[in-house]
Parts: sequence; C-alpha cells; structure tokens
Amino acid sequence: MIRLPYRHSLFWKLSGLTIAACLVIVWLSLSWGRSMEHSHYELAQADKEELLNYAASVEQAWRTQGKEGVETALRRIREGEQVWAVAVDRLYQPLGQRALTPSDADRFSFMRRLDWPLSGRATELPVMDIPFPQHPEAGRLAMELPERMWSGKPSVLGRLVIHGLFPMATMFLLCILLYRQLMVPLRWLQEQASSACRSGRKPTIGVSARSDELGELGRAFDHMAERLEGHVDYQQRLLRDMSHELRTPLSRLRVLCESSEDANTLRARLERELAGMQELVETTLELAWLDTDRPSLLCEPISMQSLWNILIEDACFETGWSRDAFVYRLPDNCCVQAHLNSLARALENLLRNAIRYSPEGGYVILGGIVRAASGCCGYKTKVRGLQKVRSTTSSSRLPGSMVPGLAVTDSAWVFPSPDRH
Repeated sequence: MIRLPYRHSLFWKLSGLTIAACLVIVWLSLSWGRSMEHSHYELAQADKEELLNYAASVEQAWRTQGKEGVETALRRIREGEQVWAVAVDRLYQPLGQRALTPSDADRFSFMRRLDWPLSGRATELPVMDIPFPQHPEAGRLAMELPERMWSGKPSVLGRLVIHGLFPMATMFLLCILLYRQLMVPLRWLQEQASSACRSGRKPTIGVSARSDELGELGRAFDHMAERLEGHVDYQQRLLRDMSHELRTPLSRLRVLCESSEDANTLRARLERELAGMQELVETTLELAWLDTDRPSLLCEPISMQSLWNILIEDACFETGWSRDAFVYRLPDNCCVQAHLNSLARALENLLRNAIRYSPEGGYVILGGIVRAASGCCGYKTKVRGLQKVRSTTSSSRLPGSMVPGLAVTDSAWVFPSPDRH
C-alpha cells in the first residue's frame, strides 16, 4: 500500500505550486483565448453602422425610384465593395430588376444578422442579412461582408502569446518558486558546512526549524556537525592525554638509565614500565576499534544490582574497602539491555578509578538518570572529594591516571545504546 507523505511534507508544497500553476495556465488560456476569438468574430460598431447605411440607401431608393433605384443602389454597392448584394422582400423576392439565380437562393440559407458572431471556420466571406432600418417588414439587404470588415481568424502572434508565451512564462515562474523552495535551504546548508570547515563553529538555527524533509536534513546536518565537532575535540584531547601518559613512563625510563641500581632491579622496573606502556597502547587501539567498527554484539537483560554486587566484592577484596563505602541508588529491579562483558568492563573501570582517586574515608555512589524521551538508562558515578571520573575531564586528571582507559569505558557504555533501555 502506498503511504502518503506526512502533513508538513515538502511534497504538498511542491504539488500545490504545480497544481496552481496548471490551473492558472488552463483558466487564463481558455478565458483569454475565448475573449480574443470573440473580439475577432464580432463586427465593429463602425462596420455595423456602415452596413446599416447601405441598407438605408437601398430602402430610400426603393421608396423614391422603385426597382430602378434599387438596382442603381445595388450597383454602387457591388462596384464599391466588390461584393455580391441583392435586395429582397420578406418573401425573398427581388426588389430590383435583376432576377435571382439558384446560386443566389442558396446564399439565403447561410445569412447572418449584424449582432451575430461570425464563424471562425468559414472559408468564404459571410452573407449578412440587413433589414431596412425604417421599415424592416418591407424588405432587407443581403450582401457579402466586405473583405476589409472581415478580420478572419485570430492572428498567429496572438495565438502564440496566449497559448505559447504565457504558459512558458507561468512555468518559468513555477520553476523559480520550486528552485527557491529547494535551493535556498540547500545553499544555507552549504554555507554552514563551509563556515564550519573554516571556523569550526556550530551551525546556526535555520533550515533545522522547518517541519518538512529539508528540516529533517538540516537537523541531521546539525547532528553530524555536532558529532564531528565532538570527535575533533575528542581527538585533540586524546592526543594531549596520550602525550602526557607517554611522557611519564619515558621520563621514568630515562631516570632508570641514569641510576646505578643493579641489573635485576633495573630489569624489573623496566618490565613494569613497558607493561604500562603496552597497556596504554592496547587500550588506545581498543578505543579506536570501538569508535570506528562498532560491531553488533549480543545484548541481553542484565540486573544492575547483581552486577554491582559482583564488582564491589572484587573491589573490597583487592582494596580492603568496606562494603558500606559502595552505595547503590538504582531501583532494585533496574535492568539494562546491554552486552554483559562491555557493561561489566565499563562499570569496573569506573569503579577502579573512583577508588583510586577518592580521598581517605570517601565512598562511591552509583545512581541513574532515566531519559523518558529516548527510553535510555544513563548512569552517574559520585565520589566524595572528586568532581568527575570521566575521560572528558582532562583538566582534572590526576597523576598516574589512565585516561584512554576511561575513554574505553565511555565507548563500551554507549556501544550497545541502540538496544539499551
């Protein structure tokens, strides 16, 4: 089944403009065409008066001179206008001296009155029926319309203007409106993209405020720009953190090389520093893998309280902390749809960093924020004496921290986000 576009779709605007343009073309072409043809098929008032004067002269000759006068008046009309003309009574009998021929009688079948429109399909001059002005019942003048009074069909130029140039102008205006509807927002997106590439600033609100497909494109562009901006900031911050994390073990190795310790001690410390650097490299590679590949992992419902209990048991065993120092503030039935290993590693990394940077006597709180709009479950880790234990806080990094490890935690947490609730 074909689904219609939604109410604010650009389809309705474009179809409305197209339908309106078609209606305007059809309506104005018909009305103007008929008006032009009607003006060509109607006799001018001056021509009507001249034909009435011809009929009046024939009537006057009939009353004063009889058949001879009628014949003289008809002869003047024939010679002056080069047309066929006769005068007949109401029974179509000739009023002049000349008898009617069968061809003359045939002409009486196609006569037109002065107020009738002329035929546009006629190939010969029409025959006009002109009653005598003073006594119409006495007779009438039947004559061909003089060629100078016959305008014929509308001119080719007039037809070209009405049926050719006007539709072209209307369609050109329609193309301008369609171009404006489409290209103005696209040009805005192009300018915003160029501006973002030059200055790195976020795009301003423009096309994104629309409610049609172009608005969706603008919002997707804004989201992409924000993601790219965040990605660039993240890469810069990661480079700074990596330089710091590598500078520390390199300085230690330099000090070891200058020290006078025995070979076994030097070898042990060297192996420990190399292991730390190896862990840093592996963590960075894993972070790059999580940030680029994003493979689909099997997600399952996980009880946060059960996972939290397992993690704090290991933490208490390793650090000697009391279980009272770990506070769980999520609902008892809190369940997360996620990949078990990724979620466990993320929480474990957060927990270890929280323990490492907490002051003496501090405690760790695991809380959550429910986002009803997106149906996602977030997390928040609180540590007394520590503002943030996240990879996004390079300024609050403490000596000896493993910042890429925290970044892996963030990536592992958002990794199964499409299926998390």
